[in-house]
Amino acid sequence: MVVVESKKILVIEDDPDIRMILKGQLEMDGYEVYDAETGSDGITLLKEITPDVVVLDLNLPDTDGLKVCKEIKDLGDIPVIMLTVRDTMSDKLRGFEAGADDYVTKPFEYLELAARIKVALKRKGQRLFRDEPLEKGDVRLFHRRREVIIGDKVVRLTKKECELLELLMIHEGDVVPREFIKSQIWQGKVPSESRSLDVHVRRLRCKIEPDPDKPRFVITHPGVGYRFEAAKVGEQS
Repeated sequence: MVVVESKKILVIEDDPDIRMILKGQLEMDGYEVYDAETGSDGITLLKEITPDVVVLDLNLPDTDGLKVCKEIKDLGDIPVIMLTVRDTMSDKLRGFEAGADDYVTKPFEYLELAARIKVALKRKGQRLFRDEPLEKGDVRLFHRRREVIIGDKVVRLTKKECELLELLMIHEGDVVPREFIKSQIWQGKVPSESRSLDVHVRRLRCKIEPDPDKPRFVITHPGVGYRFEAAKVGEQS
């Protein structure tokens, strides 16, 4: 008999009611759940258990959640889902720059958070073994061989094009800020005035879009960033 080890979830949240509810529901879903009220207690616990995903409140009683997020990322490749009542683009950008993998705004439905946790776990597994495709609608991305299959069309990508598409697909439906994309793909080595991102988006669209001038997969949000939509190949734009 094969025993499947439960995934460990660490919840760092100062609200005792939210901690209790999340712990109960996550355990019902089969996770091994640990919780902490403060950032310092959360970091101490994290070093002991090495969780698979951290659910982190942005507003903590002893420190800024952004600082805790950065410390978590310094300790290892652990997905972080931030919980916050703040929902502005600048707040989301600060969270992404701190290393957050996803962002859930309070109040939230548990099923939404549970879905985000599953995505975070899947993404972490794909970073470890990337022969498994990342699938969104009719788009299947194979990271290791840098191929994307759209319907029955196979397209080869460059390293940067592949990383760009993967990042947008992981955050499907959300606007991914330009500065966050640059920090993830170019590690902050691209000047803010550089057009490298726009050039790569254009090249990617020329490869994957039926009509690059009327994109249905990679959508521009002027002055903010880009959004991936998992449109079907046969859908009208």
